[in-house]
Amino acid sequence: MNIQLVPTGLNPFDDPLDRILAEIALSVQLPPSLHDKAKSRYQAVRRYLEATTAFFDQIEHFYPQGSMAIDATISTRGTDDEYDLDIISQLGGRFRGMAPLEILTELEAALADYPVQRVLRQTRCVTLFYADKMHLDVTPSLRVIGTLDRESLITHAQGPRRSADDRFVDMNAYGFAQWYASRTPLELRMAKEFHRRWLDHAGLAARADADVDDVPDQCDFIVKNTATLALQLLKRFRNIRYASYTGRIPPSVMLSYYAGLAAQPNMSLSAMLVRLASWIIRDIEQASLYRRLLHVANPICEADVFTDRWPESIAQQDEFAGHLREFTRSIEAMRKGEMFPDKMMDTLRGNFGDRVVTRAADQIATEIGGGIQQSRQLYTRRGGLLLPSAAAVAAPIVNPAVSVARPHTFFGRKI
Repeated sequence: MNIQLVPTGLNPFDDPLDRILAEIALSVQLPPSLHDKAKSRYQAVRRYLEATTAFFDQIEHFYPQGSMAIDATISTRGTDDEYDLDIISQLGGRFRGMAPLEILTELEAALADYPVQRVLRQTRCVTLFYADKMHLDVTPSLRVIGTLDRESLITHAQGPRRSADDRFVDMNAYGFAQWYASRTPLELRMAKEFHRRWLDHAGLAARADADVDDVPDQCDFIVKNTATLALQLLKRFRNIRYASYTGRIPPSVMLSYYAGLAAQPNMSLSAMLVRLASWIIRDIEQASLYRRLLHVANPICEADVFTDRWPESIAQQDEFAGHLREFTRSIEAMRKGEMFPDKMMDTLRGNFGDRVVTRAADQIATEIGGGIQQSRQLYTRRGGLLLPSAAAVAAPIVNPAVSVARPHTFFGRKI
């Protein structure tokens, strides 16, 4: 009797709805070309800093945090091809005793002549802007002695002058990344197929065939499980909903925390997406019921509060919960086959953005040889798709009575 000890995961490209969702996720991924640059760039920044007088022999650790650390990087809010990457620079004894603004100013000065388009000191980091639209945030930190590995204090200072609001903020991004990894194990089948298509989208088909067996050994920017894929889609939905919003928005690290909580191997992508969003809705509703702001902290460092700057009001968190309810209703309707194809594509565009959804649809159309666009398509009376896929898998049929639709593309209008 064979006992399966490791979750294999479901191939999202085997199911029509999951396939379009996975293609949307691929459309907002950090592409292989920038993935390779990101690794070399943050190593180059460290070498550059260590060669300066101020930071010589003063960088104890230099490591990725946030989405970069958990393989969940997607394009920046309001864009389809810009990427923010985050680095922690743990500093040595020379910087202990300095005020937060002093540390940030020293870091800015050390990077002032770095060969990028722009260097900008921000409230908690210094950002390097590259010509290819990549942004690298370098956040200085000081190790808190006697605590878990790499628990640190990061700087918070608006500048340009000192203020009463300047402070150090508790942080353990390294520990959180380890916690997330422990909650979201590798789903080998899903990871291999997604990795292969990630390379194939970049025109690296030969490399995809060669590297597909090496996925477990590759740690950088490889989506290893369905929970992380759902997290990327939820982040994209948030980015679209808040694209023109001028204030703070639900933080990515908070969404990552919920993805870790909600993770459950061998779920379909659409089901995981609904599960993740529903978990957040439930906690917001519970907080609002008692007139409290949502409080989410790092599970391995309570002082590291992920919601310290958002939400600013109960109305703000309720607004996000409302967006998520609308989102889950739309995904559930698609899962149950309650949407006609054209309506489904319009809804996906509203959730994830016109360009990436059209790009994903075009990719599917190319792969199946235009079979849908050149023939009459069948779907159930309630809209359940009978969509050809690589594995010839049809969407669930809610009503067995099937009717013939007027000829259309399924993918909706071109833009």
